[in-house]
Amino acid sequence: MSMNNSPNVFLDPNANRFQVNIINESHDSNEASQEDVGSDPPHYEETSFTEEAHNRVRISYRPGKRELYDNFLQNGEKTEASLHPCDTHNKMYYLQTFGHNTMDPVPKIDYYRNTGSISGNKLNRPSLLEIHEQLAKNIAVSTGSVERVANGESTAGDEAAASKEEEKKTGFVKFGWVKGVLVRCMLNIWGVMLFIRLSWIVGQAGIGLGIIVIALSVVVTTLTGISMSAICTNGVVRGGGAYYLISRSLGPEFGGSIGLIFAFANAVAVAMYVVGFAETVVELLKESDSIMVDESNDIRIIGTITVVCLLGISVAGMEWEAKAQVILLIVLLIAIANFFIGTVIPTNNEKKAKGFFNYQASIFAENFGPDFRSGEGFFSVFAIFFPAATGILAGANISGDLKDPQGAIPKGTMLAILITTVAYIGVAVCAASCVVRDATGNINDTVIPGMSCNGSSACNLGYDFSRCRSQPCDYGLMNNFQVMSMVSGFGPLITAGIFSATLSSALASLVSAPKVFQALCKDNVYKGLHFFAKGYGKNNEPIRGYVLTFVIAMAFILIAQLNTIAPIISNFFLASYALINFSCFHASYAKSPGWRPAFRYYNMWISLFGALLCCGVMFVINWWAALITYVIELFLYIYVTYKKPEVNWGSSTQALCYIKALDSALALTTVEDHVKNFRPQCIALTGAPMIRPALLDITHTFTKNNGLCICCEVYTGPRKLCVKEMNSGMAKKQAWLTKNKRKAFYAAVAADSFRDGVKSLLQASGLGRMKPNTLVIGFKKDWRNAAVTQVENYVGVIHDAFDFELGTIIVRISQGFDISQVLQVQEELEKLEQERLALEATIKENEFEEEKSGICGFFRKARKLNITKHETKNESTINTVQSMHVGEFNQKLLEASTQFKKKQGKGTIDIWWLFDDGGLTILIPYILTIRKKWKNCKLRIFTGGKVNRIEEEKLVMASLLSKFRIKFADINIICDINMKPNKESWKFFEEMIEPYRLRESCKDITTAEKLKRETPWKITDAELEAFKEKSYRQVRLNELLQEHSRAANLIVLSLPVARKGVVSDYLYMAWLEILSKNLPPVLMVRGNHKNVLTFYS
Repeated sequence: MSMNNSPNVFLDPNANRFQVNIINESHDSNEASQEDVGSDPPHYEETSFTEEAHNRVRISYRPGKRELYDNFLQNGEKTEASLHPCDTHNKMYYLQTFGHNTMDPVPKIDYYRNTGSISGNKLNRPSLLEIHEQLAKNIAVSTGSVERVANGESTAGDEAAASKEEEKKTGFVKFGWVKGVLVRCMLNIWGVMLFIRLSWIVGQAGIGLGIIVIALSVVVTTLTGISMSAICTNGVVRGGGAYYLISRSLGPEFGGSIGLIFAFANAVAVAMYVVGFAETVVELLKESDSIMVDESNDIRIIGTITVVCLLGISVAGMEWEAKAQVILLIVLLIAIANFFIGTVIPTNNEKKAKGFFNYQASIFAENFGPDFRSGEGFFSVFAIFFPAATGILAGANISGDLKDPQGAIPKGTMLAILITTVAYIGVAVCAASCVVRDATGNINDTVIPGMSCNGSSACNLGYDFSRCRSQPCDYGLMNNFQVMSMVSGFGPLITAGIFSATLSSALASLVSAPKVFQALCKDNVYKGLHFFAKGYGKNNEPIRGYVLTFVIAMAFILIAQLNTIAPIISNFFLASYALINFSCFHASYAKSPGWRPAFRYYNMWISLFGALLCCGVMFVINWWAALITYVIELFLYIYVTYKKPEVNWGSSTQALCYIKALDSALALTTVEDHVKNFRPQCIALTGAPMIRPALLDITHTFTKNNGLCICCEVYTGPRKLCVKEMNSGMAKKQAWLTKNKRKAFYAAVAADSFRDGVKSLLQASGLGRMKPNTLVIGFKKDWRNAAVTQVENYVGVIHDAFDFELGTIIVRISQGFDISQVLQVQEELEKLEQERLALEATIKENEFEEEKSGICGFFRKARKLNITKHETKNESTINTVQSMHVGEFNQKLLEASTQFKKKQGKGTIDIWWLFDDGGLTILIPYILTIRKKWKNCKLRIFTGGKVNRIEEEKLVMASLLSKFRIKFADINIICDINMKPNKESWKFFEEMIEPYRLRESCKDITTAEKLKRETPWKITDAELEAFKEKSYRQVRLNELLQEHSRAANLIVLSLPVARKGVVSDYLYMAWLEILSKNLPPVLMVRGNHKNVLTFYS
């Protein structure tokens, strides 16, 4: 049956180049839809085995729709062509893409969102497993997929409406790049320095060096702005400003340390700016003789009132704060324009006496060079000016309140730097071209006829200020901080500009500090500060953060010495700049594919230069403040690193760590292995690591900080179920290892059999030189009750390890390793406890309502309480019984599972080094003794020898061990290893193997041959006779072990090797069983017969 396109639902009825149709299978529908007829491009008929569709959607993209397409990609906006759910009552559901029935979705921005995204809900695309399975079943979509679509997880139409409704309901206030970034940055950069210090700076440094001072400051801020632009355009930027940028680039360690001091710096900066404002007001009061108490207390009073007013504006909401900033900017611009206008207004005698002569070439020439006085120099003047160039992060700090942070922050910040730089240079040059360095202010200090001017521009202009050389004067660039007020057309406007500059900077800092602090607290980097993460109102305002900032600002206004704290605050800001530059460099250097900033005008080496320049400027401004900043940051960095917050932001630190690990792994491959560098690199067959913790613990003991450890699990059974279970458990089991501080990796495979899986792991695990060289496996305690295939697989794994030339360690403890039953019971008990607590909580919630029901309610309550007591009693009885059962039955197993976690007391590790395997048998116990838990255990060596050469054998072994630098407590030469075991031991061995013997000698040849074919795994009489001596040896060794090592903390024993294809699996298992029976923990070790020890240097 054909399915044609319905033009009435298309965005463009003539377009047919790209289409997505949603088709329901409706067996009752006989509707036929009309074909879409168009001249371009050609129409393709689509065929399916379903009935006609009711709902179809086609998304059309042609060159003419480019603008709409770009808008969709960049902003993630939903169009009418967004995918809609179909009639989900039908059991079959299809997506038709490019003319084919498939679940494959087309590229869509909503699939790439984070969970909880503000700009839209995250959609879940079909998993690869769903796509793969559906293709195998002729694209029949499961009911679960239909339900997922019906629930809105894969729809965009309903999601778009929901998103808009949410936005309308909450009423977010978002700012554009002008009001949100440009205005804030300009106000924060233009401070009181512009009005009261810039003229002094240009007087000291001259026009030439003054411009260099400004330019050098701007270089620092511009490089930081460029780096910040690159970081901002490398993905969506959330709230948090500098903290967000640094933490997402360099990780929580750097971000957490700089975020805290940056927020604190902004809080203290509020006090600094407010005190600057208060000082100006007090000066005006002083001039009018209106001091309230005294100067210092008046500053406190005015500062307190000002901070309270600013706090009120901030708490009222970002919209009110933004309006206040715009008003302050207008005042500031008028004040600056007022100055430039004043420079061209003809001067008068009073102003001339104060050094102002309008634009004069002679004054420009005289002031072009430097004239440093009072011990000032280039760097000291630079240190005074540089804080005037800061403030470029004011826009970034409210990144969460911007409509488009990616576009707004780079554009607004860079333009603000440009405008403010031009203003600074313009004011400096104009002031130095109009005003002389020194003036007396006395209108009578005119030039006497015939007086020699000696090149003085003031003298040439008719004024004699020569006495300023011998005594201090009050006017001129060098002496009067109110030069701009004197030069301006209307002096009070400059005062208004000072007010505007201080208040706007204070307001910006008062907003920035809580916003940054809130973002830091939300990330829970410092768990104790999470209280301040809560936001209020439509814009999620950090009211708690505002109160904290207010308290800090008030404290510094009332008690702090701001002149002392100011350099530290400046260095806090510079540290942020340095880390932003370093973040850009680090992200570029790591070469992560995820580093794709839309802002292309950056270079990683220039960013590194910017970071170093910021660090240099920190010491230029104040060396002790720089040291304090570094110490505080280092302390916070160490603290966050120690706490290890559970966050993963894909930082460049992770990327660089990967690059270093990869480079190191590749470098290792170019170097041949050397025996001196040998270390056990173990592949431990633990299954899920929490199931056999003791096996993992003993392996981890000799691999921790020393070698590779891989915990492996083999899934057998139906492949589909195995793969699904394996994939779902990977991250969980690796997380368990990390949580329990096990320095190990987890690996799993799905295979047809246990042996096949282990064979794959033995061949493919590891990377380059970091490949396993030792197999660690637990002893199969239940081999006598297990299926034949299980025993064959177990012994086959040991054969495979030898085939691949791996050392092998078989570990046996008395209680066994598997504690899965205990874990299962514990899990059930935890569920019962949770249910009990939930029941109690429900009863408590209902009690209040029952108390309102009068007498009837009273009796109901009494009856309820009786029932509750009865239920609680029953439950507690069940729990007690189960707990007792678990305690009695599994107590020994639980103790055994943790025995290698405990510190071993004084004792011995007995090494039965019977065969030379290259030294692994002696190396493993030596590594154990250098571990903290085993350091009190001494090594005792047992080896075979002849009765008549005991002392010689001891000397030979002692000499060998001393050359290997391995300390030992004792050496024992065992001379009777080859004696026959006693009858009881041998009888036990024979009884153990009896069920697995073929006994062919007692049967006729035909019957014997038939039995061999039917049960090839059984032990033949010929085999038993051929290996009788070896069987004797294993039984005898157990007797000797019982005699000499019964009290040892650990026994390390040479593992016997069974010839492949000659010794049957059950005979070999019997050897291992009798060899290690009724003993302390035993490690049966066999190296790969290649040297792992050397006595050469």
